[in-house]
Amino acid sequence: MNVISTRVRDVFILEPAVFGDERGWFFESWSERETERHGLLYRFVQDNHSYSAKTGTLRGLHVQKGRHSQAKLVRCVRGAVLDVAVDLRKGSPTYMQWVGVELSAQNKRQLLIPRGFLHGFITRTDDVEFLYKTDNFYNKDSEATVIWNDPDIAVDWGVDSPIINEKDSLGLRVADCGIDFVYSGAPEKEKT
Repeated sequence: MNVISTRVRDVFILEPAVFGDERGWFFESWSERETERHGLLYRFVQDNHSYSAKTGTLRGLHVQKGRHSQAKLVRCVRGAVLDVAVDLRKGSPTYMQWVGVELSAQNKRQLLIPRGFLHGFITRTDDVEFLYKTDNFYNKDSEATVIWNDPDIAVDWGVDSPIINEKDSLGLRVADCGIDFVYSGAPEKEKT
């Protein structure tokens, strides 16, 4: 597995080694041993799977607050998305900066996002299936939604009018969400 740093601290692209032959292909999508070899210490407890029918569908920006915060390992298994992570860890050298990475069934890349980050994606094709691994269980009372076009973050989604649901359209600006992650010099997971 190839681990690639992004311009936002502690967010990594994981590129699997793909083995193919006349039957098709095979790859390890997750190996705790392999990621630990790179100093990335995560244990995932929940898998989620979403489907989006149309190009331009936006999901996010979401975060779990407090003791329910989540690190995520995400990948697109059908179609393609622009996946976005926003650093909300006060004191981080990349605080309030975002990174966008194309994830697709074809490139098989994954994005590893530590605790303390907003997450969202926009579909670049129809019929997208997207998988999320999380290191903590979802808690409805700890969820916050930041509006997709918050000018303080200024994510370039590549569209002016995405398809979004009511909950995401009612998201707040990040300054109004009461999010209080603090950067410690190590990914949030390593502090616990």
